[in-house]
Amino acid sequence: MKTLLANPVLVKEIKLRFRNLKSFTGILFYLIAMSIFVFGFILLTTSFSGSGYFRPDESFMLFSMMTYIQLGLILFITPALTAGTISTEREKQTLNILLTTSQTSFQIIFGKMTSSVAFLLLMIVSGLPIYSLVFLYGGVSPSQLIVIFLFYFLTLLTIGSIGVMFSTLIRKTIVAIIATFGAMIFLVAVTGFFMIISMQLSQMGMTTASFSPLTHFWASINPAVVMFTLLQPAYGEEIQGMTLVPLPLWAGYLIVYTLLVAVSMFIAVKRLRVNMNKYK
Repeated sequence: MKTLLANPVLVKEIKLRFRNLKSFTGILFYLIAMSIFVFGFILLTTSFSGSGYFRPDESFMLFSMMTYIQLGLILFITPALTAGTISTEREKQTLNILLTTSQTSFQIIFGKMTSSVAFLLLMIVSGLPIYSLVFLYGGVSPSQLIVIFLFYFLTLLTIGSIGVMFSTLIRKTIVAIIATFGAMIFLVAVTGFFMIISMQLSQMGMTTASFSPLTHFWASINPAVVMFTLLQPAYGEEIQGMTLVPLPLWAGYLIVYTLLVAVSMFIAVKRLRVNMNKYK
C-alpha cells in the first residue's frame, strides 16, 4: 500500500490537477450552485406551506434531491476526467517515455485513475457541510448518509475504471470519452429500460413470479434504482418479495460493480504495453 501511495505517476498527476486554478474554480461554482439550490428549496417550501418552519419529511425530500444531483454529477463528469488519462499521453507522444520508466503497468494505471477519482471525491466531500443542513431539521440519519457516500465511491470507482480501460484500448481521446459515456448510458438508461420490459412481460403472465428474476438483476445494476432503494428500503424489500430473489439489490450492485472494477483494471493493465511485446 505504501508503494502505491508513493507512486511517482500518482504524485505528479495529483500535483498537476490540484494546483490547477480551474479545478478549484469548478468546485467553488459547484458549491455555490448547491447552496443556492438548498436555501432556495428551504425558502420556497416554508413560504408555500405558510408554517414558517421546515418539517422532517421536507428535509428528507431535500436530501433525496441532493443525492440524485450528486449521482448525476458522478455519472456525467467521471467519464470526461478518466477516459483521456492514457489516450492523452498517447496523443502527446509521451506514453512511450512513461513506459520506459521503472513504473509497472499497474502503477501507471493506478496513478492515473486515482488522481481523477481523488478530485471527484474532493468535490463530493466538499459538499458535506451543505448536506449537514438536513440534520438540523431531522428526517435523515448519519448512517444513511454514510451508506450513500459509500455508494458514491463504488459508482465513481466503477465508471472511472471503465473510462481508464477505454482510454487504454482506444487511441483517440474523444472516442474513448464517447465509449465511456455509452457504457454509463447503458448502466443507467438501458438497464432501466430492460427492467421495465421484464416487468411488463411478467405482468402479462409470461413468468410464474410477480416479477421475473431478470427484473431483480436489471434493478440491481441500475444506479438510480439502487439509490432509491437505499433512500427507501421498503421499495427494495418489495422488489425482493415480488421477484422471489432473497439477495438485496445493494448486494447485487456491490458484486457486479466490484467485478466491473476488477475486470476493467485487469484489461487496462494488460493492454497498456501490448504493442511492446513484439520487440521482446
